[in-house]
Amino acid sequence: MSGVQHRAVKPDDDGMRLDRWFRKYFAGLTHSRLEKLLRQGRIRLDGARAKASDRVQTGQQVRVPPEVPRDGQSPTPASGRASLSLVEGLRASVIHRDQHLLVLNKPSGLAVQGGSKTSQHVDGVLPELTFGAPEVPRLVHRLDRDTSGLLVLARSRKAAQFLTRQFADQTVEKIYWALVYGVPRPSHGTITAPLAKRAAADGGERVFPVEKGDPDAMRAVTDFAEIARVGQRFTWMAFRPRTGRTHQIRAHATAMGHPLVGDGKYRSEAENADHGGLLPKKLHLHARSIKMPHPAGGTFSALAPLRDHMADTWDVLDFELEDGISPFAEEA
Repeated sequence: MSGVQHRAVKPDDDGMRLDRWFRKYFAGLTHSRLEKLLRQGRIRLDGARAKASDRVQTGQQVRVPPEVPRDGQSPTPASGRASLSLVEGLRASVIHRDQHLLVLNKPSGLAVQGGSKTSQHVDGVLPELTFGAPEVPRLVHRLDRDTSGLLVLARSRKAAQFLTRQFADQTVEKIYWALVYGVPRPSHGTITAPLAKRAAADGGERVFPVEKGDPDAMRAVTDFAEIARVGQRFTWMAFRPRTGRTHQIRAHATAMGHPLVGDGKYRSEAENADHGGLLPKKLHLHARSIKMPHPAGGTFSALAPLRDHMADTWDVLDFELEDGISPFAEEA
């Protein structure tokens, strides 16, 4: 087919994941588009089908189909105006930038990576967030679409390798702010309920607490602490996940009997209506702070101010932001 390229893997790239190889040489190719081309068999390694997680080896031939944007090109946006707005919004959301890290205060409602029904996402505009760096920034962790707050990007392959290892080794401390229904008791503690994915009534999947002996059980540990409350109706909580399971905070909060306000996935829309229109019907979960080793040495920490509907909710409920400075200080 005209336009097909065959690229030999260079010695410097030996052992690199295939998806990261594409990010290095074809920055305009989004992760979702890459996955689709791999599923179709249009991208191949030495003529064989491949997966994004495959490790390339020196001398291997990578088949690059003509649909892949050429070096230096960005993907053609479905809507130029929307994409420009997204890029400008993410650039404005940067709360820290150095040689190794780029930290965003991600808005609620924006997916980190694309999918079959997702055209606008962080991964799709990473080539526009280089700020003059020689490499396109890389994702090293994720946030749910409807969760706002801290999203850390690596500005080089070396930094990405370091940060990915820190997240895998659980040396990263993240604290989330959330609004839950009711008043959890006790007010401080740790949830250790294992979680497993199960089919839901709508045909999708949900994460549910299961017994430790369940074959699908995944270890999940979350610290929690009350910060403030509004009578018996709502409580401002801090959650500190010790493990990184999908929807861990949302599932653990529901298991406590105090689901997150606006969480239609783990609390029915009928129940979500019981706040009488006082608060937005949107998920109230924000990645507030992060503390972790820095690729250049030492410790890095950052705070993400509340934004979007959660900032409005905190104003409506008259919460004092200073109250949430050290929710787990009693452990020090």
